[in-house]
Amino acid sequence: MTATDSQFPDLSEELTGDRILILDFGSQVTQLIARRLRESGVYCEIHPFNMESERIAAFQPRGIIMSGSPASVTQEGAPRAPDAVFSQGVPVLGICYGQQTMCAQLGGAVQGSDHREFGRAYIEVQESCQLFDGLWQPGQREQVWMSHGDRVTALPDGFRVVAQSDGAPFAVIADDERRFYGVQFHPEVVHTPHGAALLRNFTHGVAGCTGRWTMAAFRGEEIARIRAKVGKSKVILGLSGGVDSSVAAVLLHEAIGEQLTCIFVDTGLMRAGEADQVVTLFRDHYNIPLVHRDAADLFLGKLAGVTDPEQKRKIIGATFIDVFDEESAKVGGAEFLAQGTLYPDVIESVSFTGGPSVTIKSHHNVGGLPARMKLKLVEPLRELFKDEVRALGRELGLPEAFIGRHPFPGPGLAIRVPGEVTAEKLEILRKADTIYLEEIRNAGLYDAIWQAFAVLLPVRTVGVMGDGRTYDYACALRAVTSVDGMTADYYPFDHEFLGRVATRIINEVRGINRVTYDITSKPPGTIEWE
Repeated sequence: MTATDSQFPDLSEELTGDRILILDFGSQVTQLIARRLRESGVYCEIHPFNMESERIAAFQPRGIIMSGSPASVTQEGAPRAPDAVFSQGVPVLGICYGQQTMCAQLGGAVQGSDHREFGRAYIEVQESCQLFDGLWQPGQREQVWMSHGDRVTALPDGFRVVAQSDGAPFAVIADDERRFYGVQFHPEVVHTPHGAALLRNFTHGVAGCTGRWTMAAFRGEEIARIRAKVGKSKVILGLSGGVDSSVAAVLLHEAIGEQLTCIFVDTGLMRAGEADQVVTLFRDHYNIPLVHRDAADLFLGKLAGVTDPEQKRKIIGATFIDVFDEESAKVGGAEFLAQGTLYPDVIESVSFTGGPSVTIKSHHNVGGLPARMKLKLVEPLRELFKDEVRALGRELGLPEAFIGRHPFPGPGLAIRVPGEVTAEKLEILRKADTIYLEEIRNAGLYDAIWQAFAVLLPVRTVGVMGDGRTYDYACALRAVTSVDGMTADYYPFDHEFLGRVATRIINEVRGINRVTYDITSKPPGTIEWE
């Protein structure tokens, strides 16, 4: 799989005709640009900055957006946009580095600056601009999110300044005749309050998109596409119980019925009761053919004595593949393998500019399936982002308990037991985790939190409980808020809530005598704490 495989010619012109091309120069938040566009009903794809000119023309975009980058335009060999970007006759929006390379390539000037801007900043709107329609008027001061060291110092012919900040005299620029625009800040992040509306002005106002990309339309079209591709063949799918595989299973079952068999490999690393929930929902409620393989003892045996977190992930991945391969062979006659691949998986399958995606993905995933299975792939969700998968799940009628479930990494509880994983530690952690989530739900906070979980720390502490001395594990609690999963901040529980949770865990979970709350934030590009 390569990044260039992310075009989907089977999707209809009716659904994706208003398409925007996003050229990725390596920004860690490029995906957020696509998510904001999809949220406004505009289909878009992310491709590497050096996309071939003929492919740009063949894509037939209504507009082109150039992302930010960790690179410097002033350095030799810095990424440049293909000349075809500026000769397509379509609107172009350059964001941060995208603005800088636009100016450098069209005859302006960019230089390094001692006055860098990182974080919250304010722009002064100087003149009217189509990007500002219904948002900002000359004289207004607006909050944005900056992340740059270089800055534009001279504009190419045809451009004018429409907004500036203390560190960026050319914070927003416009060439109205060619419909070229550049913004030094990041409108795609939530820290720019009106950023999504500004992007919508570009896609709908400047580029003329109509916003026809909806999950209702996608559902019907994808079902027809699955039927055409699969025909009368059998399909197997690895069901984990997470949102992605669950939605893929229900969508496939609606399309091909009994031709689908789901294989649920129970690693023994799931939260309390989740394995039973998966079996009950898919086998009993949806009546989907389901193979349930309880492999908990096998996984624990493989993990015995292993403490390195990356080694644990690799062991879990390899063992999962072996078990899945064994069970799929028993099904017999399957020609297709269905996977819950999402669009971020597609665009991260290669690193466009040597970014951090490989490290991040290895944290959350446990590996792919071997080529020896010789099955053709069907990936019904590969056009979608996570929030779109949830919307599709609601279209399909999946219970909200599955749709709104907090993200759960592929290695499961194994990465929430730092050090050696044992059955005893997993049981202790499950009990503490259950109490924590129960109290969050009782307080009506579950949907306000993006992810919450307990971690059994690899230390034991001395404590006194009642009249006796204890020597038990310490437990850490974590809860973060996030809009997109790219950045996160700790949830500000009040002390009364934390005291109630800690008291319950210590009283009800034998093996824990200390509870702490982690208030570490998650800056852009970092991975989940463990």
